[in-house]
Amino acid sequence: MKTKNLIIFIALFTGILFNACKKEEQNLPEDKSILPTAFKVDIPQSISSSQTTKSLQGDTIQGNEIYQLLRVFIHVGEFSAEIVQNLMLAIAVYHIDHAMTLSYQSDGAGEDGRTKNLVVIESSSFENATWQYQLTITDAASESNADGGKALQVFWNLSPVKGIAILKPYNCNRNDTSSGQAMLRIDYSEAGEYGYEKHMIVSISDLTVADPLVDPYSMSALKMFAGKTGNIVDVYGNSNHPNAKFYTDNVGFNWAFVAAGNESSDIGVAEVGLPPSNLDNDTRDSLLGYYAIKDVLNREIFEMWPTLDSAAVAAYLYNTEAPGFFNANGFIQGGTAPSSDYTDLVTRIQNLTPYKPLDVSNLSVEFKQ
Repeated sequence: MKTKNLIIFIALFTGILFNACKKEEQNLPEDKSILPTAFKVDIPQSISSSQTTKSLQGDTIQGNEIYQLLRVFIHVGEFSAEIVQNLMLAIAVYHIDHAMTLSYQSDGAGEDGRTKNLVVIESSSFENATWQYQLTITDAASESNADGGKALQVFWNLSPVKGIAILKPYNCNRNDTSSGQAMLRIDYSEAGEYGYEKHMIVSISDLTVADPLVDPYSMSALKMFAGKTGNIVDVYGNSNHPNAKFYTDNVGFNWAFVAAGNESSDIGVAEVGLPPSNLDNDTRDSLLGYYAIKDVLNREIFEMWPTLDSAAVAAYLYNTEAPGFFNANGFIQGGTAPSSDYTDLVTRIQNLTPYKPLDVSNLSVEFKQ
């Protein structure tokens, strides 16, 4: 199993993040910025990590690998939010404390050296809401393009902190081409709309899909919710993999998931379904019941090899039992909890449901025009 495109995606933004943080540390603003200092939800490492295991390097996917890859897909969502948050911290060096317009040179290490225009306005309308502020950064030489050269657009309120951030990495830094025309959106709130102290919704569209002969499990889109209260984080969502296939010629699947993690003990629990990318259904019974990992792979195996011994197949699919249990090192086992420490997390995920696969497969993130 190869995840090269996802690792490149993470590495690309690591470079952006490094430059942004470096700039922020060297040029701390003297004035109080009106930009939010927090714009993401931290997710425990037990269910969010960029690391895969050695077992993920073959060509045939195993049940436990589906659980392991879930951590990578969740990490892509979490890290995207971290990038947006740190870019906002970085541009605070321009003393953004009121409505303003300025231009600057993107000339940090690894940056493209192009002129960027930054505009902050007050009282902006977007998606049937009025926001205290709107910030837009464009690549100056690209403003006549269809996308307006937009690199970053943020709408936000300060009390409580709530906002929407939209990012197009290509217009942030033309030196980094791995992201293609990918679009990222973070909806963040500390207003408690979903019953959490804070939550975020991460949407990623237009990711470049790798050649299926090189990476059949590459991701085209992701939508993920993460809500946190105290040390507990609930996560649910879908990642779309249009070229994914398992044992038959059936192609195109979502990783549809629900998960809960405890930040203090760094343990987690997750359920994963593998519905087809074009499934027009958002019920939990369908996404995590009929399309549960074990059931999908069991049907695929017997469709391909109908005369296999059922006991042997059951043994082979042992690690596909739901739910999956995790610690700081990743997936431990499926089906039976390692200890009673997981009991509350198992209960929590029963109230979570992924998104409709068809909606995630057709996801499109766009700037305000």
